[in-house]
Amino acid sequence: MAVVFDPARDLVFERVLDVAPAKAWACWTQPTLLEQWFCPVPWRATDFELDLRPGGRFKSVIRGPNGEVMPQSGCFLEVVPERRLVWTDAMEEGFRPRAEPFMSGTITFDPQGAGTLYRAVVLHANEETRAKHEAMGFQEGWGKAADQLVALARTL
Repeated sequence: MAVVFDPARDLVFERVLDVAPAKAWACWTQPTLLEQWFCPVPWRATDFELDLRPGGRFKSVIRGPNGEVMPQSGCFLEVVPERRLVWTDAMEEGFRPRAEPFMSGTITFDPQGAGTLYRAVVLHANEETRAKHEAMGFQEGWGKAADQLVALARTL
């Protein structure tokens, strides 16, 4: 399934990582690894639950440096090992609709030499939600998180 990018509603982060797709994939799909890199420090993510299959759940809690607590949940739509991960918070496990969706995301891991072309496309329902996400520091935050992912992946 191709993602149709709408610049008015969507955001994209892309970078070539100097780690193999298998290592980047491991960092995205193993809860103990996700907890080590997923949020830019001093933020952190905890309590990951992943069921890596279409309709399978993902859950986590984002924790801020001032005591902020933001539970996250949704379901996977597509899982292609070491290549593509698609999820949405518009639905819970088993494709059950949620009342207040925020985004859907596609992460691709394309081999590029010894590294990975890492691309995150985040879809939003409207321009306001996109603007909110961008104002939260999307590019900077995803960039710092990608740096943390690479640092961790190099140790695997």
